[in-house]
Amino acid sequence: MSTYRYKQIFVALMLTASVASAQTHIVAPPNKYKPSDDVKLGQDAAQQALKELPMLNDPAVDEYVAGIGQRLVAAIPPEFQHPEFHYTFRVVNQKEINAFALPGGPMFLNRGMIEAAHNEGEVAGVMAHEMSHVMLRHGTAQQTKATPYEIGAVAGQILGAIVGGTAGSIIAQGSNFGISTYFMKFSREYETQADINGSHVMAAAGYDPRHMAEMFKTIEAQGGSNGPQFLSDHPNPGNRYQYITKEAQMLGVNGDRAANNGEFVRVQARLKGMSPALTAQQISQQNQQRRPVGTGGRAVNVEPPSGSFRTYQPTNALRVSVPSNWSPVEGGGSSVTYAPQGAYFQANGGSAFTHGVEVGVSQGTGNLQNDTNSLLRGFAQSNPQLQQSGKAKNDSVGGRNGITVQLANVSEVTGQPEYISLSTTELRDGSLLYVIGVAPRTEADAYDRAFQQVRRNIQISDR
Repeated sequence: MSTYRYKQIFVALMLTASVASAQTHIVAPPNKYKPSDDVKLGQDAAQQALKELPMLNDPAVDEYVAGIGQRLVAAIPPEFQHPEFHYTFRVVNQKEINAFALPGGPMFLNRGMIEAAHNEGEVAGVMAHEMSHVMLRHGTAQQTKATPYEIGAVAGQILGAIVGGTAGSIIAQGSNFGISTYFMKFSREYETQADINGSHVMAAAGYDPRHMAEMFKTIEAQGGSNGPQFLSDHPNPGNRYQYITKEAQMLGVNGDRAANNGEFVRVQARLKGMSPALTAQQISQQNQQRRPVGTGGRAVNVEPPSGSFRTYQPTNALRVSVPSNWSPVEGGGSSVTYAPQGAYFQANGGSAFTHGVEVGVSQGTGNLQNDTNSLLRGFAQSNPQLQQSGKAKNDSVGGRNGITVQLANVSEVTGQPEYISLSTTELRDGSLLYVIGVAPRTEADAYDRAFQQVRRNIQISDR
């Protein structure tokens, strides 16, 4: 071999090394939890998802998606490999464009996501993004950051379904459900990490990362004015398309598995030949029908709210004063419920209460109005009979500017009309503090006075 040819090879190797070293370096965020905690959280939540979401259960489609997933798993960078994690891939028979992955590895991909994609690379892009949240342990890392508001066990739930529903059940907001929302809705910082790390995984698995950028464009284009649930859970950090494309250029991708699109086309044709996928609303209605909503017709008799109050401190950052004849009856990673004796029920694998308040923290954006509207939309999707009965009004919550909305529903326990008061305010980190008051419609006046005192007397120490 000539000296000139040696120089050519040397220059090519140097250029390859230079491109590889130019890629953005990703560091997993601090995390006080063990990987085994991620696994337990994810497995518990996956069991809930399998009960509440309609799986497609088509062997050919499931095998195809699992094949993409395993190629991506094999490309996980060594520093983000966790032997405890077990990645699984299930297709949900749901129309909306969405996907989510749980701590420890379980992933759920909506049929609508596959149908909306233009090639296999776009499907792989969404999956690589979701897997990046898992391998970087963003769920428990986010809960680590949320320590001032952690109430009880880390696996606790945002019990949105208590609005006429069962507290232990999934909140059917598309495919977003009630393991704490800190595990499901990520910050823009984490979104950027998942995008960039996902592009690295795609390139290592033989896909051009630019397909991920194209898929985000597809999602935005099909979202309409409101945007799909996926974008609500995975906010655009800004310039997403540009920085993913730039990362792909730095990675110097050679070849692209998505160029051979035959199997993808066959899978899409197979899906097109099936009955239409269910919408989120249809899934929610089916779940409500499976639960004996209001059929028990229980008579519930409890004492009126006491005029004296007792103070509890569920976290270092919160002190809550409630009528002295109410006690904490349910607690989770981001919420706690206070109710009088006789108002709390365990049923159907979950829990519900007919009188009392829930105080909790939900992931927010720092925009009080938008975050309150988002919370309301989630409640409405999981509670088909829920209606807003009055205009939202400005209010004081813990001495801060807040919003209060009055709602009406039908109690799962009694089958009777139910009065609900939802109040919200912002916390320093942009999270949303919420107080939900629940009482029978016939007792609304007496309980609304108690709800007002609870929300106005909350003490918040987050500054």
